[in-house]
Amino acid sequence: MPVPGHRNRQQHVVRRGRDRRARTLMGPAGLARVRGQAPRAAVIGGGIAGLAAATALAERGVKVTLYERRPQLGGRLAGWPVELSDGSGATMSRGFHAFFRQYYNLRGLLRRADPGLRMLTALPDYPLQHSAGLRDSFARVPRTPPWSALGFVAQSPTFGLRDLARMNARAALPLLDIRVPDVYEQLDGISARDLLDRIRFPQAAHHLAFEVFSRSFFADPRELSAAELALMFHIYFLGSSEGLLFDVPNEPFPAALWEPLAGYLAGHGAELRTGESVESIRPGRHGGSHVMTGDTESLYDAVVLALDTPGLQHLVARSPQLADEEWREKVRQLRVAPAFLVSRLWLDRPVSADRPGFLGTSGYGCLDNVSVLERWEGEAARWSARSGGSVVELHAYATDPQAQRPAQQDSLLAELHRVYPETREAKVLDSCHEWNADCPLFPVGGYADRPGVRTPDPTVTLAGDLVRTDLPVALMERAATTGFLAANALLAQWGLRGQTLWTVPDKGRTGLLRTLNRLFG
Repeated sequence: MPVPGHRNRQQHVVRRGRDRRARTLMGPAGLARVRGQAPRAAVIGGGIAGLAAATALAERGVKVTLYERRPQLGGRLAGWPVELSDGSGATMSRGFHAFFRQYYNLRGLLRRADPGLRMLTALPDYPLQHSAGLRDSFARVPRTPPWSALGFVAQSPTFGLRDLARMNARAALPLLDIRVPDVYEQLDGISARDLLDRIRFPQAAHHLAFEVFSRSFFADPRELSAAELALMFHIYFLGSSEGLLFDVPNEPFPAALWEPLAGYLAGHGAELRTGESVESIRPGRHGGSHVMTGDTESLYDAVVLALDTPGLQHLVARSPQLADEEWREKVRQLRVAPAFLVSRLWLDRPVSADRPGFLGTSGYGCLDNVSVLERWEGEAARWSARSGGSVVELHAYATDPQAQRPAQQDSLLAELHRVYPETREAKVLDSCHEWNADCPLFPVGGYADRPGVRTPDPTVTLAGDLVRTDLPVALMERAATTGFLAANALLAQWGLRGQTLWTVPDKGRTGLLRTLNRLFG
């Protein structure tokens, strides 16, 4: 680390992945730490985006106050205590998340508290299973493009020779040479389902592979922009050599991730106000912003808005002087994906020993995936060893808005019995069900009007997975990346050094495939 005050334009970059072609984005040059009176910044929202922004600001000596309305940090990856019927304690959350190895900036954030990422453990496979009996695996798929995509096709039972012959190769060419942000100009005007139909992917692959990925955005593929699906194809298949396998936290989210990071932030002087909701914001007479909570009003030099879509819309509606009307209208037009359900079940007997830690499913009604938590999570493993049972988690994405919640929960359990028949005789000792509808929807044609990191007020920035960015990032990695970008925009104004970022390459990496797309696309 350079000595405080040193103006360092050539930042030292540490490569954290295996992909030598990963793209480096240097942060703004400037002082390593604040000199003199430190600026004050409010970060509103304690999820991944807010924690990333708070970290980058606090490390430079900015006086950071982070507001989070819930008692816990982590946003959609928060966890909270529950009591089981046997009197023991457990941690409930909003469900499984995969920490892919091309999530460079998210992993960089977590390294602040755990440089070796010892809180993460690798899952050996990410199998996909269709009710018709088809099953895909990623354990033996090569990691380096284009062999990753070719290897998946060669090993998948969903791609037969006749199926490949029927595919529309010309329509598939854009997937071979994704360029960001050009992909939005090309494909944001159609849905993910329409793109797959246009390419004439085999129906089995359509349902088993691509639909599983599109639903990871918590959206029906008929509603999802084809550009987002194509971007995911680039990030995981043809844009990165990190591969499709991933890591998961080896303890519940609070213990593994957020409590250590909270300690790191506190050590850098950040004030963390959990359980405190920001009600409104108004511009200061001489600059900056007044942040109003239920019983306090504080003036800050800058504000980072790192809220989910409903929270951002609520705050903007109560802050009529924030930014300008055009920007406020963009926020009002943001949409959320349909509700999703997470059911966690504590069973009185174990699932079969050969069941994977995580299984993606298709053709099983509303069930999208099954996790067997004791395969990787310490808390669940300890309960399993003590009780002889299993802790199983079920997800249903983009649920039917007309469906009754108890019926959906019962349906998930019935589908679990189809996927893992040994669970039919199991007794559910405890259960927790989480219904939420706050994930961003990336609809057809929505990219152009999606707000970006910068707002019309240079002292107010925006962060989160809902935010438009011209970088090849998605999901949790988009949240972390925009959090750092929001902080960088403020640090540059104060003459402070910013955070260096990484992404997968922003264009197709295989020369032959790029040439084919230019000639025939």
